[in-house]
Amino acid sequence: MLSIKNIINATVLILLCFFIFLMVRLSVPYFTFRYDVDFLLTKQKIIHIKHWRYAFYVHVFLSSITLIAGLFQFSNYILKSYKRLHRTMGYLYVITILCFAGPSGLIMAFYANGTIWAKISFIILSLLWMLFTALALISAKQQQFNAHKQWMMRSFALTLSAITLRLLAFILPSFVHLNAFDEYTLIAWLSWTVNLIIAESIIFIKMKKKV
Repeated sequence: MLSIKNIINATVLILLCFFIFLMVRLSVPYFTFRYDVDFLLTKQKIIHIKHWRYAFYVHVFLSSITLIAGLFQFSNYILKSYKRLHRTMGYLYVITILCFAGPSGLIMAFYANGTIWAKISFIILSLLWMLFTALALISAKQQQFNAHKQWMMRSFALTLSAITLRLLAFILPSFVHLNAFDEYTLIAWLSWTVNLIIAESIIFIKMKKKV
């Protein structure tokens, strides 16, 4: 008989898979390399800047990999039964973030829409994303597996900010009425701070249970 915990975990997994599918689907139009597609319509003033444009395509194409690979890191079944798959997807996740998605996101952050505070938010997000991921790798190498799991939870919480950002952009205008710049700034901060608070709460609860 399924427990409430199993039902919750299954529901969360299904929702994550659904939203990741939507994110991958949103990325597909950019493979045409046209400059009049969705988000790029808001970037017509800077689309000519080569380093931004290269960073954008790297970030869009490879960030979906981090979402997919990250899911494999939190399955106890895969960890116990398919350790090699767990490690392979873990290395894929780490390398993609540290070498490609993280640095490209940092470049994009300096050109983010909204106010200077939106830019600062995305800069902090990018730096923390790479830092937490690096610490997850280091702790795994040192065989500090509890610390490894905690840093991975923080890292993946920031990875999921891509989904949270779009959800907030869809939901928040119904409850908060601000001008476009201020609204985007608020969304920029909430998109990752809320995720991080949730991750820290889960880590705290798990640690309390072990005491």
